[in-house]
Amino acid sequence: MEVFWFILVVIVLGVFFVLDGYDFGTGIIHLFFAKKEKDKEVIAKAAGLFWDSNEVWLVAGGGMIFMAFPLLYASAFSGFYLPLIMILWFIVFRAIGLEFRGQFKYQMWKDIWDKAFGVSSLLLALFFGVALGNVARGVNLGGVENGVSLYEKYYFFLPLWNSSFSPTQVDVGVIDWFTLTIGIISVVTLSIHGANWVILKTNSSINNKLKKVIFNLAIAQVVLTIFSLAIWHLINPTPFKNFIENPLFFIFPTLYFGSLFGLFFIRKYKNDMYSFILSSLMILGAITSTLASMFPVVLPSTNTINESLTIYNTASTNYGLSVAAYWGVVGFILLFIYLIVQKRLLGGKIDEMNYGH
Repeated sequence: MEVFWFILVVIVLGVFFVLDGYDFGTGIIHLFFAKKEKDKEVIAKAAGLFWDSNEVWLVAGGGMIFMAFPLLYASAFSGFYLPLIMILWFIVFRAIGLEFRGQFKYQMWKDIWDKAFGVSSLLLALFFGVALGNVARGVNLGGVENGVSLYEKYYFFLPLWNSSFSPTQVDVGVIDWFTLTIGIISVVTLSIHGANWVILKTNSSINNKLKKVIFNLAIAQVVLTIFSLAIWHLINPTPFKNFIENPLFFIFPTLYFGSLFGLFFIRKYKNDMYSFILSSLMILGAITSTLASMFPVVLPSTNTINESLTIYNTASTNYGLSVAAYWGVVGFILLFIYLIVQKRLLGGKIDEMNYGH
């Protein structure tokens, strides 16, 4: 049952990063490339019409972790308290930036909330990437100092960074050169995804320019990915062990690299949906590849005193997981019905749809 629920949680969080990921990316595109008021309006609309329903998946994912892996939930939400509060504030400012920009027609008013939307989206993309880097790198479980745990073995607290800014120390911070690298990769990935979404859903005057931007970002993504793989062994001495022992896991990096390669041909696709699907698969490939390399660990320990958190030592009881499976099926059906209805109601280009007025 632990594996079953782990897969469900990964699916829900993966869908969240695909759906809300294009909102983050749209905000980044809005911040750096939208110059004309008409473009700013339709690009903001491309995120504003969808953001609230997309974040339902984040709530669902958090609830599922709380139910299926309560110890992981308690550990992560206490240890990552500071960055999680920051993410919450970024989500708030992104939302009010979208909702407030159209309330008055004064240019200064629009400019303020456009910046709130764009900067918050950029920082959310960065911090979610940093979060994935923290999960891959691990944390100082138990707060070990001089070989002694300062608190219970499942708990920890991270400062924003440590004095050395290094991921190889026992007492690590949220941000170091490794997690920041993953954060930058996340920004590039979601910028590509957001650009694809803008092209798919709007008739913005910058759509042709965005195809060139996507091509250039794909080159940067290749360079950053190679660099991250080159430094991965400094964090994990046996980073490819799971792939060697379970060759089926190679499907995940193949999905990532295949999708990334396909983005180089974006200017040849006649259907804009193709490139959006490719960037969606790239996101899913990146997340699943990272988790597959760690499985069954979900939060590694950077010390040798306390064991890492896995899907087995953090899971609820088998009885609880079994009972919850029935309700999980119902919840999944409702989630997908909600998603399908919303996408059908807001199908096609959204340039002429009303929002924020």
